Amino acid sequence: MYKNERKRTFLIITLVIVAIFFCFNTLPLIQGVIYSFTNYRGYGTFDWVGLRNYIDLFRDSRVGHSYLFTFKYAIVCTIITNVISLILALGLNSKIRGKSALRGIYFIPNVLGGLVIGYIFSFIFTYILPVIGQTLGIEVLSSSILANTKLAWLGIVVVGAWQAIAMNTIIYISGLQTVPEDVYEAGALDGATGWQKFRHLTFPLIIPFFSINLVLCMKNFLMVFDQIMSMTKGGPSQSTESISYLIYNNGMSGGQFGFQSANAVLFFVVIVIISAFQLKFTGSKEEQL
Repeated sequence: MYKNERKRTFLIITLVIVAIFFCFNTLPLIQGVIYSFTNYRGYGTFDWVGLRNYIDLFRDSRVGHSYLFTFKYAIVCTIITNVISLILALGLNSKIRGKSALRGIYFIPNVLGGLVIGYIFSFIFTYILPVIGQTLGIEVLSSSILANTKLAWLGIVVVGAWQAIAMNTIIYISGLQTVPEDVYEAGALDGATGWQKFRHLTFPLIIPFFSINLVLCMKNFLMVFDQIMSMTKGGPSQSTESISYLIYNNGMSGGQFGFQSANAVLFFVVIVIISAFQLKFTGSKEEQL
């Protein structure tokens, strides 16, 4: 009797979770796919237009520019984040004093909201850095880089990477702690030190954690929105307009709900393909080891 009640309880909990997931995730996704074949403006009536929205996506220069910016941002941020995170993880995993406190300090950026961090750095880039630049005579920093069409994206890279490094560092530390000490002792007997020790012993054993960070970084950076919303709003001159921000801005208030729904579907497919490719590539490296 007790086992039946327990199973019934678990079943009810599972059904509730599935229903919530369907209502707030699956159903909007299905609706978005349906709207992508219409000229719906977000209000009023609409007509079916078939694949016209998808065809127009490849003709729209603004959409093409947003994809180029987003990929550039995601690739640069992914590289910077993983390199710095791995270096920090190696340092925090070594025998140093206060490493537990340092781990907590480095994790703080991940706790803060993306919008909050964006507004803070926007203030720094707009008011503090220009004063420092003028004082030191650095012409590039004498005005806000967020107002510069060539440098604004770098400010967003700094903010995005600074926040993402926190979680990646924790994941790398978890990976480093799974490496047995016997491996390092055996490597020391063979004369492995420094870079050789990391290249031939440490990194091959933490590739699964590297794979996780690589996929999560690329996915999260491709979906960048908070930093754009709080720092540049796609400017100046649409030079920092990401795909997510374009979908939100033009879809919700620009009367392009159907068109941007098609853009969202295409973007979803692109992210799935990239993630699958990354997993397959890194998985093949794990099999070789």
